[in-house]
Amino acid sequence: MAKILVVEDEPKISQLITDYLLQAGHDVTQQFTGAEAVDWEQVHRPDLILLDLMLPEKDGLTVCREIRQQSDVPIIMITAKVEEIDRLLGLELGADDYICKPFSPREVVARVKTVLRRLGNQTNQQETPSNLELDESRYIVTFKQQEVALTAIEFNLLNLLYSDPGRVFSRQQLIDNIYQDHRVVSERTVDSHIKKLRKKLNAISPEDEVVQSVYSVGYKLVL
Repeated sequence: MAKILVVEDEPKISQLITDYLLQAGHDVTQQFTGAEAVDWEQVHRPDLILLDLMLPEKDGLTVCREIRQQSDVPIIMITAKVEEIDRLLGLELGADDYICKPFSPREVVARVKTVLRRLGNQTNQQETPSNLELDESRYIVTFKQQEVALTAIEFNLLNLLYSDPGRVFSRQQLIDNIYQDHRVVSERTVDSHIKKLRKKLNAISPEDEVVQSVYSVGYKLVL
C-alpha cells in the first residue's frame, strides 16, 4: 500500500515494527542510523518515514530537519522523551505525528494508516475538485454544499472510499479497516451500512451515484 522507511537503531524494535507493517501490506525498508536514513530518503523517496528520536551518529531531530529541507514526506517520530513532543510537532521540525515508547505495534500501524489517509485526502482534494468534502477531525461530510449527518461507521466507510477514489474495495477490506477491534462482522452488515450511506447521499442528489457497487467484488467511490 505504501513505501515506508523505518529508522530505528534497536534491531528487535525495528524488526517488530517492520513485521507488522509488512502484514498490513506495506513495502518496508529498515535503516539503523540517521546518516543512512537521509541518504536513502534522497534516492528512494518513501511515502512515509517512522523515525526514532535517539539515533547514533545523527539524531532524529537532525534527520527530520535535513529531510524537511528537501521533502515534505510524512514523518512519524518515535520517542521516549515526552518533553520533546512539542518540538517534534512544531513548525521548526515539521513532524506529522509522534509515538511514545513503549508502544503497541498495532498502534504504530494505526498511526501510519491515519497519516497516510490524511495525506491522501489532502491530495485528492487538491487534484480532484468535487462536490464531496470530508472533515476527518470533526466527522463532518458536505455534499453539494449540504451537510450530511452520518453515523461513525458510515463516515469511516465513506472516508476509506474517499481516500482512493475509483479504487474498488472488497467487503472484507472494508470490514478490516472499519472494525479495528476485529469483531466478527458479516458482509451483509457492510452492505446494510453502504445502503444507508447511499440513501443519505441520494437524498441530496438523486442523479449522482457516488458510491457504486462492483458486482461480486465490493464498492468504489466515483467523484
